[in-house]
Amino acid sequence: MSKHFWLLSFFLTLLASSFSFADEVPNCPPPPPGPELSTEAVQAGLKNARDHGFLWRISKDGRTSWLYGTLHVAKAEWVYPGPTLIQALKETDTVALEMDMLDPAIQARMAKLMTTGKTVALPAATVARIRRQAASACVPYEAIEKLSPELQVVVLAVMAARRDGLETAYAIDGMLAGFGHRANRRMVSLESPEFQMKTLNLGGGKETRALVDASLDELESGKAMASLGRLVQAWVESDYAAMETYPAWCECMGTAVERKLMKRVLDERNPGLADRIDRLHGEGRQVFAAVGSLHMFGAAGLPALMQKRGYQVERITLGSPQVTGAARSKD
Repeated sequence: MSKHFWLLSFFLTLLASSFSFADEVPNCPPPPPGPELSTEAVQAGLKNARDHGFLWRISKDGRTSWLYGTLHVAKAEWVYPGPTLIQALKETDTVALEMDMLDPAIQARMAKLMTTGKTVALPAATVARIRRQAASACVPYEAIEKLSPELQVVVLAVMAARRDGLETAYAIDGMLAGFGHRANRRMVSLESPEFQMKTLNLGGGKETRALVDASLDELESGKAMASLGRLVQAWVESDYAAMETYPAWCECMGTAVERKLMKRVLDERNPGLADRIDRLHGEGRQVFAAVGSLHMFGAAGLPALMQKRGYQVERITLGSPQVTGAARSKD
């Protein structure tokens, strides 16, 4: 179940910035080092960067925009965009993200939502399991006990991923937000904090308890990190074929609650994302729209939805030094 919440990028980033490893717990990974921002370091990073992820060119009314599938937890060496991505970014005037992580107003709204949400009493046995996972993830239980149960398991999953070197501090969405602000692009949040919070909240009943129990099962067995590892590897290698078969190997569609949750966090969000991107493009903008990679695949994915809205959609085969002339295939 916790696999589904890798799709809610801003929650992951804000939660990871809100919680640190407990100092008194041994063998905890150190906090991620801050980025080296000297001119020499940035130039070296860009020079050595390679393209990752999933990219589509979408065209309509004589203008070109882009769809890009991101990764919400990443390693430092992936934060620099490769040459194909840089060229696409240069050709746009608007960067549209699920939410702009650098917008102070959005940060404040999200922080308020996290602290004012309703807490739900869980069975003592479940609380004990959460405490054990918190200790394993080096998170003081007292730091998360007042969060909703859904947010508690998100925190645990995020912090567990740090043991594999995956950090929300290096989220690709954050890199793109930084680029957009530095380059004076128009920045657009495609969703609101309130909407993402509503998506995450299952109401505190049987579905919430099922989510928490299943998420704890995955964390205790290691399945959550194994599935995430495979997703990360597909993104690093720009493996479109692996992503197209995600439902077959994610182990996240086995129950009615899991299928409902997957529909909720993907299929039910995608039309709104597509409408917002279409509106921006229709206003004369050239948009670089970047959201979690799983929003891009299948009949309900953004490339398919944009094609239904009259766009010519071309999938870019990443790895070429420039977009112009890059190998590509139509979706």
